[in-house]
Amino acid sequence: MTDLSLINTIPVVELEDKLGSVFEHAPWVARGIAPMRPFLSIDDLHAAMLGQVLAAPESTRLEFLRGHPELAGEHARRSTLAAHSAEEQATLGLNQPNPAIAETFDELNAAYRTKFGFPFIICVRRHTLGSIIANFRARLLRDAETEQAQALTEIGHITRLRLASLVEGPGSKPLSGWLSTHVLDVSIGRPAAGMTLELVELGEAGERTYGKFVTNHDGRTNAPILPQGQMRIGVYELRFEVDTYFEARGAETPEFLGLVPIRFRITDPESHYHVPLLVSPGGYSTYRGS
Repeated sequence: MTDLSLINTIPVVELEDKLGSVFEHAPWVARGIAPMRPFLSIDDLHAAMLGQVLAAPESTRLEFLRGHPELAGEHARRSTLAAHSAEEQATLGLNQPNPAIAETFDELNAAYRTKFGFPFIICVRRHTLGSIIANFRARLLRDAETEQAQALTEIGHITRLRLASLVEGPGSKPLSGWLSTHVLDVSIGRPAAGMTLELVELGEAGERTYGKFVTNHDGRTNAPILPQGQMRIGVYELRFEVDTYFEARGAETPEFLGLVPIRFRITDPESHYHVPLLVSPGGYSTYRGS
């Protein structure tokens, strides 16, 4: 990691060496911000870099967009991506997709490039695989102007996360939230300790289970269900083993409650999502808490 104070003082050639890879195949972005130094925060630095792209001539912006790699494309599968892109795509296995996923991306990539003239761009680190596929299909229906603006918005997310991995300093907005729960047994008016639950990701790419968790004496899990750095846009389900909990407590087994599923969406992975469960042998409720 490089301190922001150093970024503010190093020669232009060193600045390009440290930040030239943040924007895909566009070291001119790092060169362009050199006269704008010093920056008071990382957010200011990122805004200046993104501003270079937004202020560039339309032909330059389009060429910049065309320089991005396809998701699960030939370069990803042959491991010939730039370092940042390779790492990002690998987080969802897009460098080694199974045959069904590879076929889906091949079809979507071809349709998108034919329509818009540049590859589909999305911040992989902010999405589940299912969310990426859903966004891919939805964005194929848009017009070119709207889609180019969305691509630049996604590049803003991508490069902000890249910059955070390279430079440390003041003034940074939260880059990741977390997921938590709190289970209350309303039949006794106390936290439900010892209840097992699991988190499952849903979507066209299939189900992915994140593991099982057990509530502690306070009805919470000892650590976030999804900690900071693992939150992604997508559809999820928390599955609470309610019947097993009440059996272990010695209560009457609910006749119609067994595994209680709560399906919800994460749309802002930089925020805290709290999904509590209020439960009794005869029913349950939930809401988005804080």
